[in-house]
Amino acid sequence: MSLSEAIELALKHNPELSAQGHDLGVAEARYDAALGRRLPGVDVVGTAMYYQYDQRLLPATANGEAGAFSDKMLSSDIVFSLPIYTGGRLQREQSAARLLRASAERQLARSRSELIYNVSSVYYGILAQRRVIASLEFSREALREHSKRVQEMISVQKAAGVDRLRMDVRVADLEQRMVWEKNVLAVQCRVLANLLGLPAGSPRRTPMGELPELPMASAAELPALAVVLANRSDYQAAQAAIAAQREAVAAASAGHLPTVTVQGSYGRRLAVESSDRRSGLDSTTDMGWGGVVFNVPVFAGGQVSARVREERARLAAAEERLRKLALQIELELETASLNIQSARERLEALAKTSEQAQESLRIEREKYELGKGSITDVLDAQTALLDTETAMSRALADYHTARAQLALAKGE
Repeated sequence: MSLSEAIELALKHNPELSAQGHDLGVAEARYDAALGRRLPGVDVVGTAMYYQYDQRLLPATANGEAGAFSDKMLSSDIVFSLPIYTGGRLQREQSAARLLRASAERQLARSRSELIYNVSSVYYGILAQRRVIASLEFSREALREHSKRVQEMISVQKAAGVDRLRMDVRVADLEQRMVWEKNVLAVQCRVLANLLGLPAGSPRRTPMGELPELPMASAAELPALAVVLANRSDYQAAQAAIAAQREAVAAASAGHLPTVTVQGSYGRRLAVESSDRRSGLDSTTDMGWGGVVFNVPVFAGGQVSARVREERARLAAAEERLRKLALQIELELETASLNIQSARERLEALAKTSEQAQESLRIEREKYELGKGSITDVLDAQTALLDTETAMSRALADYHTARAQLALAKGE
């Protein structure tokens, strides 16, 4: 699979990203709940009551009015309630829920960007690891071919038998290095599979192609921090969370204010087995009422003040975390820029070193075949070339990873 295909699969199947998508659903549901608390409420309420003494079915509406009495009462009502004034508490709660929903949306966007970076980093690492293994295989085959040449020189007494042993030892060393590097590659492939989040039983997908040889352009100038902060979805999420917390402080403070609610009820009353009622008087009847309820909090044991202090403390903590995030973003920008510059300079230096290592190996082989050099010099030159090629592969992967790291730090 290509890198774009890997990213597409990860965005579709990664379990952590899917979980954050559900977290966004939680935030949306909380907003809907906050909105619903401002709307009228209608409930159906039924009761079955037993009293120690007989009770009147309905309150009297005139002096001397007859009524039905019983110690067992049934009722069913439709109850209506509408908050008229809550000191701004419900409005603040709805605003806080809306801001938290926006924060969750931006955090999800940031998680997508981080997933793209992680997939890219592992993808480039796998391609680099394949180049390392290919270099080891090439060196092993080169040593085997040279070992045959050494054996021919031994047969004509132009080389010592110990040279063949040294060659075999070096080949064995390459073999164990290959085992280690292949194990590293297998682990990287497993990490990539986890990031892709493919279901069990899905065919294994592996990166294809080679590390792209991008032109070594000069380092791009970093944008202003204010521009980056405007682009970073995690910073925007933190800002939205702070705004939501300010609304939460205001909602908690509204607990000191009075509330006004319009309420009403209409239903049926039944006096079961009424023992005292005038002939012709029904023991079941309708009952309705409506009015305005005015509630003034006078004393709540300090609960409201404690909640206000709690919300203000959370606000102060969130503001400090936002400041920490701004410092972290600035560090990420500088780190990514330095990593790009370092990887580019390493590649430029290693390109020259590789040419010198190849020439050195050629010279040492010729000297050995002419009887003017030792097998140790040949093996050292071979090792130096292998180390240079390995370092180039990893530096190229670091370069591509650093470019992705800079894009992530810039909020792209």
